[in-house]
Amino acid sequence: MQIAPRKVINGWCMYDWANSAYNLVITSTIFPAYYEAITRNRQPGNEVEFMGRSFVNTALYNYTLGTAFIIVALISPILTSIADYKGNKKKFMGFFCILGSLACMSLYFFAPQDLGNGATSLSSAALNTGIFGMLLSCIGFWASLVFYNSYLPDLVPERLRDRISARGYAWGYIGSVILQVLCFIVVFFPGAFGFTTEFEQNYMPARVSFVLVGLWWLGFAQVSLSRLPISSLRERKERKNVFTNGFIELKKVWAQVKQLPILKRFLYSFFWYSAGIQTVFLAATQFGAKELNLPTDKLIITIMIIQLVAIPGAILISRLSERIGNIKTLMGVVVVWVAVCAIAYVIQTDIHFYILGAIVGLVMGGIQSLSRSTYANLMPETKDTTSFFSFYDVTEKIALVLGMFSFGYVEELTSNMRNSVLVLMAFFIIGFALLAWTLASQRKLMKANG
Repeated sequence: MQIAPRKVINGWCMYDWANSAYNLVITSTIFPAYYEAITRNRQPGNEVEFMGRSFVNTALYNYTLGTAFIIVALISPILTSIADYKGNKKKFMGFFCILGSLACMSLYFFAPQDLGNGATSLSSAALNTGIFGMLLSCIGFWASLVFYNSYLPDLVPERLRDRISARGYAWGYIGSVILQVLCFIVVFFPGAFGFTTEFEQNYMPARVSFVLVGLWWLGFAQVSLSRLPISSLRERKERKNVFTNGFIELKKVWAQVKQLPILKRFLYSFFWYSAGIQTVFLAATQFGAKELNLPTDKLIITIMIIQLVAIPGAILISRLSERIGNIKTLMGVVVVWVAVCAIAYVIQTDIHFYILGAIVGLVMGGIQSLSRSTYANLMPETKDTTSFFSFYDVTEKIALVLGMFSFGYVEELTSNMRNSVLVLMAFFIIGFALLAWTLASQRKLMKANG
């Protein structure tokens, strides 16, 4: 196939630059710490009331994200079907970008009331704003990625996908770190921005950061949306019913996957280790705050370590895969993830948390980019790249639902977040075993083909 112009490829990578700020500030650093701080109370287990039920505050956070992933998994097939029919997957990518970025900005209104003398109160309305803002921003982020990821096989041939996928993640980490630094300036020097009272200095910097994320995401995404092409002519096909066709297409994709044993076994393994990866990243800040009693500044330092190490980590793992193969590289990385969970179960100090963050950063971006490109390489030649990537994204979202709900439920059941980490370790072990099965199948096929 013909390689897309450099301007188009860089435009594709720029969307990682734009939206990764959400993944860092909202899902990983400032918002989780802010959420845990303003929902903390004197009730047993820090319980909060939402929709007529009491929840442990951090479990409600995990359940909300799990619900968002369920919604994305359900709507993705319909959306990709409509996008294929209209030939406008770029427009759907833009729509969910707008939804997510505006939802980020709405989190400005997720704030407690100042009762004076250092006392605050979080109203039901404010909690609802925070929960639904978090829900919609998560849907916008992940749904836009369905369309973003589907562009990769359209832009570059198989031999370049690992490298371009890694480039996208690297740009994302750089962009997110730049915005995170800007947010840090607001958080650590609130007086310079006119926040003088104790209440303003405690809560306004985080709220301003949420607005900055939305503006950054929406603004830089316009570069991508102006450069990416519309769907290819081959993808614009007449559909009998666009609302059911997406699920029919997924069924067709699964029928093809079942005939491709290596791809099928890779997807089995991807499901399990993916359930662990994103849950670790989404729950890391809450774990540090709740189990290690780390203050916000130390939590932010840890996540920054993850981001900074992840930039060379993604490139290193990409180069390693070129030398020893994708599956072997993924197996090695999953072993590191098993070790991460084991260490997390026993750590006690902030130094341990920093070291663990560095290890996580080294393998976080690399395993995500390599998984995406491995799937693109293993999938058959097809006209419907969007349908195949919809299947990939639905698989990932269902895995995330399993990870987030398991993590939250085990914490509520045992009143100990460390026990939830053991569940994630089991997910990684299953993923490793299935990757070994995939590699054995790959070798057997290569031997049969001479």
